[in-house]
Amino acid sequence: MADMSGDAGTGRPVVVGADGSESALRAVRWAARTAASRGRDLHVVHAYGAVDASLVADASLWRRYEQDLLEHAREIAARAVAVAHEAAPSVTVTKEVVDGPAAAALLERADDALLVVGEQGSSGLGGTLVGSVASSVAAHAVGPVVVVRGDEPTEPSAPVVVGVDGSPASDAAIDFAVAAADLASCSLVAVHTWWDPLFDPVTEPLLGWDAIVDDERRVLAEQLAGRSATHPDLVVSTVVERSHPSRTLLDRARGARLLVVGSRGRGGFAGLLLGSVGRAMVHRAPCPVAIVPPPGGGSVRRAEARAEVAAR
Repeated sequence: MADMSGDAGTGRPVVVGADGSESALRAVRWAARTAASRGRDLHVVHAYGAVDASLVADASLWRRYEQDLLEHAREIAARAVAVAHEAAPSVTVTKEVVDGPAAAALLERADDALLVVGEQGSSGLGGTLVGSVASSVAAHAVGPVVVVRGDEPTEPSAPVVVGVDGSPASDAAIDFAVAAADLASCSLVAVHTWWDPLFDPVTEPLLGWDAIVDDERRVLAEQLAGRSATHPDLVVSTVVERSHPSRTLLDRARGARLLVVGSRGRGGFAGLLLGSVGRAMVHRAPCPVAIVPPPGGGSVRRAEARAEVAAR
């Protein structure tokens, strides 16, 4: 069985966040099926934040409230485990309830393994701000993060779509996407775009439009090279367009089973936690989206995550 690149810990469980929302339960179902297909266990994490005890004058009232919060948290985790077993009866599921911020808890437990979250969280006391956990873990994770969005594909042959731009993160995204498509026995659509607003192929044909197209096709071919040897049965189609990458990826992702992009694109700033294309996909993709970081740099991203969480 093929493994997905980016999950460096051999045999590590898939980690999924559960907060009781329908969005999170959809993520649990997706994570359970993925864990089963990869021969992995599933670890369900529910994080809740209790109110500061110093804000409650009556100690006995505080203890009862704290116990109620804990019981509610356990019920949420148990419900998620039940949903996981319904989606993938063969998968081994463990659960954990954590008193603390959700993003920090998930990042710590997943480390470089696959982390799955819903697109939106619960609201209200003890819950998370809508979308904040997904955005935070996608920006800071050491390993790949899947944000479960959109509808289930209606076609069994729904493809995996991957964005390719020549960057190291793009290489890692391709490996992840190839393995995902291979596991699902579906095709892979590799999308490469470039954007030069100053170049007009109609009014400036003498500037070498054909040469530019050939160069961009070569970028795509070079990054895809070698995958057919390790995945000989995988059917790969390519898309090369002069367009903004977010626009083309969103269009091609309609009806896909998974969209895969690197966390930082070509030309991105080293200090940028999540590139503009990655942010757009997390918030707008019509299907589940995987954000895959470049190889190496795990210690840097762990430090970034600790600093970001400490600043809150």
